[in-house]
Amino acid sequence: MPRPAVPRTVSTPPPDVLEAWRRAERLYTQAEVEAALDRMAEAITERLGESDPVVLCVMLGGLVPAGRLVTRLDFPLTLDYVHATRYRGGTKGHELEWIARPRTPLAGRAVLVVDDILDEGVTLAAILEDCRAQGAVSVHSAVLVDKRIGRPRALARADFTGLTVPDRYVFGYGMDYRGYLRNVPGIYALDGSDG
Repeated sequence: MPRPAVPRTVSTPPPDVLEAWRRAERLYTQAEVEAALDRMAEAITERLGESDPVVLCVMLGGLVPAGRLVTRLDFPLTLDYVHATRYRGGTKGHELEWIARPRTPLAGRAVLVVDDILDEGVTLAAILEDCRAQGAVSVHSAVLVDKRIGRPRALARADFTGLTVPDRYVFGYGMDYRGYLRNVPGIYALDGSDG
């Protein structure tokens, strides 16, 4: 008996996502972001190169920065991930939700947590504290972008930072807009009417 035909649908990004990207301002080119990753890797190597660290990628935003960064780290390391979020595909933060903790034991290890952006710092601060609670001997943070928000935040600064951006909604290189545009090769800011 033949199977019934499955209707084919073509998915396209929502029009507001395409429009936001079209109107966005490019803050950093791909070359500028890659140069920042080079600088970060040099500083991380100098500080952690002999510590046998566990590098934790913060999903999903940290996927692109961590992937681009670890290939520049010319020393042995263990790679794992953690997934905690406050955004769930939106543009405003909510309560922290733990989706996955690292499977690699952190007790007695140096840990480097790599994320896309330091904004209010709530998620990253909670992840760093969780690593300490698991017995890591040292915990460090690296973010591709530090947003200058001009108000107190849960984590004042990261140990390693690539670039700074103004207090605007940014996307690209791992950072998303409504679940899209993480793959954009550069860092862009919304024009102010979105977000």
